[in-house]
Amino acid sequence: MNIHEYQAKAILAQYNVPVPRGGVAYTPAEAEAVAQKLGGKLWVVKAQIHAGGRGKAGGVKLAKTIDEVSQHAAKMIGMTLVTHQTGPVGKEVKRVYIEEGSNIAEEMYLSMIVDRATSRVTIMASSEGGMDIEEVAEKYPQKIFMIGIDPVSGIQLFHIRKLAFSLKIKKELQGKFAEFVTNLYRAFIEKDVSQLEINPLVITKENNIIALDAKFNFDENALYRHQDVTELRDEDEEDPLERKAAKFGLSYVKMDGNIGCMVNGAGLAMATMDIIKYYGGLPANFLDVGGGATKEKVTEAFKIILSDSSVEGILVNIFGGIMRCDIIADGVIAAAREVSLDVPLVVRLEGTNVELGKKMLATSGLPILPADNLADAAQRIVDAVRKAAA
Repeated sequence: MNIHEYQAKAILAQYNVPVPRGGVAYTPAEAEAVAQKLGGKLWVVKAQIHAGGRGKAGGVKLAKTIDEVSQHAAKMIGMTLVTHQTGPVGKEVKRVYIEEGSNIAEEMYLSMIVDRATSRVTIMASSEGGMDIEEVAEKYPQKIFMIGIDPVSGIQLFHIRKLAFSLKIKKELQGKFAEFVTNLYRAFIEKDVSQLEINPLVITKENNIIALDAKFNFDENALYRHQDVTELRDEDEEDPLERKAAKFGLSYVKMDGNIGCMVNGAGLAMATMDIIKYYGGLPANFLDVGGGATKEKVTEAFKIILSDSSVEGILVNIFGGIMRCDIIADGVIAAAREVSLDVPLVVRLEGTNVELGKKMLATSGLPILPADNLADAAQRIVDAVRKAAA
């Protein structure tokens, strides 16, 4: 789960991680009021969407007067911001964050992620802050430093000293830096964060260390422990189909292709998408119905796939272990009848009650194309979609 920058900074402030003062605004008038309350001679107006690259897309503006704050806010609120992370469709800006200006001397990058290969929290840092870390990795790989933290011992002073040395932190600032990193790590662990990114981490000319931007991703499996974090969810920033799928316990991710996929098991779903591409097609989604799906759940999954106007064919690929093939067949038949299916449908079933499931599909009276194996299924749906489009 993602949150907005202003929400991330509020969490950091709870853990005594220094952030600039600021306030959120939903109208130009509110933006003006926030700037007046902050005072000073320089403000930053930031579009709030769940995506990076806002500055390059015109979503971050400096303002030297209260009128400029209002003008920037008026332009941003309601605009569609297109960045390298939003895709060409972009995202509508519904709020802005007004922040006091900072007297920047140096910009750095600092992030914490869960490294599943080592089962540790890994701290990644670079002296090249304010840039896309992918660009830094490509152009200046020697400027990226990584440190793994043992979950038993937690973060130690030698970790921080190594980071400070790598980033060339001045001796007089190393105490502040140690406190900054320690509090950041505590926030990461206590809030069950999966990714925390500070870009840039700023050293000001007054020798203060500040998180000038902040991005949080949370482990959704741990949200039951954090009601305060759950309340920060902005459903407007999420894909409506993904949001609907989550309500039914379905794992759904929309993609750019035209062949809808309904599979049980994440690994099988990935293999299904791969083989669709192998035969020249493009998957329209990742959809895992899980091992204990009911007829109703399968029906809803089918409806969600067909809610995507780009879908021109559907491949159902089920291996019935815990999930019974007849349950899948019943759900597919019910959904196809309810939505008046008008695109090619290929179904491959294998496992528990497979013969019963195939019989139900064959006698349903629906134009369902059976497949004997995964390769056969992928080739059939790709050919059927091409034929329908011809």
